[in-house]
Amino acid sequence: MKSELIINATSKGVELAVLEEGKLVELHRDPGETSYRVGDIYLGRVRKVMPNLNAGFIDVGYERDAFLHHSDLGAQYKTLQKWTKLVISGKQPVSKIDKFKLEADIEKKGKMQDYVSSSQLVLVQVAKEPIGSKGPRLTADVTLPGRFLVLVPFSDKVNLSSKLRNDKEKKRLKSLINSIRPPGFGIIVRTVAEGKKSADLHSDLSDLMKRWDELYNGLKRAKQGKRILGELNKTSTVLRDVLRPECELIRVNNEKLADEVKTYLGSIGSDKVEMVKFTKDKDLFNTLSIHRQIKATFGTKVNLQNGAYLIIEQTEAMFVIDVNSGGRKKGATSQEENALITNLECVDEIARLLRLRDIGGIIAIDFIDMAKRENNKKLTDVMRAAMKKDKAKHNIAPPSKFGVMELTRQRVRDVAEVKTKDKCPSCNGTGNIQAAILVTDQIESSIKYLSKGEGHKKMSLLLHPILEAYLIKGEIHSMLKGIWGNSLRTNWEKKYGIEIAIESNSSVEILEFHVFDSNGKELSN
Repeated sequence: MKSELIINATSKGVELAVLEEGKLVELHRDPGETSYRVGDIYLGRVRKVMPNLNAGFIDVGYERDAFLHHSDLGAQYKTLQKWTKLVISGKQPVSKIDKFKLEADIEKKGKMQDYVSSSQLVLVQVAKEPIGSKGPRLTADVTLPGRFLVLVPFSDKVNLSSKLRNDKEKKRLKSLINSIRPPGFGIIVRTVAEGKKSADLHSDLSDLMKRWDELYNGLKRAKQGKRILGELNKTSTVLRDVLRPECELIRVNNEKLADEVKTYLGSIGSDKVEMVKFTKDKDLFNTLSIHRQIKATFGTKVNLQNGAYLIIEQTEAMFVIDVNSGGRKKGATSQEENALITNLECVDEIARLLRLRDIGGIIAIDFIDMAKRENNKKLTDVMRAAMKKDKAKHNIAPPSKFGVMELTRQRVRDVAEVKTKDKCPSCNGTGNIQAAILVTDQIESSIKYLSKGEGHKKMSLLLHPILEAYLIKGEIHSMLKGIWGNSLRTNWEKKYGIEIAIESNSSVEILEFHVFDSNGKELSN
């Protein structure tokens, strides 16, 4: 499947879009330097421990306390805490941990208060970004992710991604990583490491060890509530995590950014460097009609090419997606068959929208009811196949007897929100427009200024037809006699000694007006 990565630099930051066969499947925005991204590491202070929740609230400098559950402490929590205290106190002179004495693993079903106490300093990592009114969710199981590998301190295990299926390749990777694994560290091998050479993996591991040194040095001079080690910027993170082997082109509209992308790809040993193309374009998203796709897919109603449409609503507890047929499908001989065809046609689009809009939590999809069990099973199988492309963890349940399919999808960031409606030019979004009775006063004021102040003797007005009719009301015009009656226009012409032509256009707002000179140049009013 042809895939492209579009990087669009704007005055508000960097926008990144992943296209598959020209269709938008992922959208990311990098506003610049931001805190509390997934992967950021902080030195936090425990505000309070909640035994009833088996969790604690941690101050990491955010406006709201962050949340740390016992299950997120990690098996080696006591070892990490011991190392943190020694580094802060200056009693751990080197970053190497090969000879560091490990503490016993904590109990999986233990109690938070047994390991965490109020005012205690803890080394934590952001697991979920702040969402809505909630602060960040944290983990004390600190890891450092790379392009191909994930570095796990105070471990000696090598684990492989569950998505690696080839037994021969799994054996090769495990043997290779065991040979280069630094003492005191465990390694998680990511899916994208499949088929990579030893040099690529070794380079990635070297970069991770440098980041560990940065963490060590940052912790020595760390202040509570301050970020010790930040994740890569959003652009680099997307390049690291989203870039896939099938990607054929990377378009960038900023020359400096294009060079940075090439440098980064070169540093991680990617073969995509030559695919980076600088395009001198102020807005790539507009040129490639990505803005149009965004507007069409982020609204409440999403229309499909087959005539069906989806209604997507968010409640406090969940997202709800309603599937509507829009009419009988060609070739369908019964209501059951029509429902099956429509439901299957909507599956790919739903899977794409979940990924694109980064919808997470509980999701209820109200498919068109089907009576036959085999049809519901087929729908579930197709949905699971369509969701395989999604890197977020998810679980899918078969449709209930009411035709509702329930699924959960991992959410680590706030749901993507895109403005899909334009502001009304008449009311500016307030719902109220200016008093209609005043519009003629405004027009006259503009005419007065342009004639007396600027010296214009001829001008034309562009108006809505209704306003035009009001301005020329009372005029009597004869082609033969050239007799004109009394109207607002004729009164203004006599009063200011000018000629006023009027043009009407129904596309103009009803109380909107434009003034032009005799050459057709719009005048400021």
